[in-house]
Amino acid sequence: MILTDIRDYLRERNQATLNDIALHVDADPDAVRGMLQRLLAKGQVSCETLSSDCGSQCNKCDPAIREIYVWKDTDD
Repeated sequence: MILTDIRDYLRERNQATLNDIALHVDADPDAVRGMLQRLLAKGQVSCETLSSDCGSQCNKCDPAIREIYVWKDTDD
């Protein structure tokens, strides 16, 4: 199951971008984001968004690269 793969991937790495997770499970980032909502609701992960501090105002950074999911050390 993809949700289990996502959970295990985050447990191993402690954190990963949405893009990295999507590549790992070979799924669309929007679909993965929907699955991550279940882990967020359970309090198993948190989501952080990096600002684009590259010095440019173009805002062309892919949101899937700036969206980072962090595994919380919880008792399942």
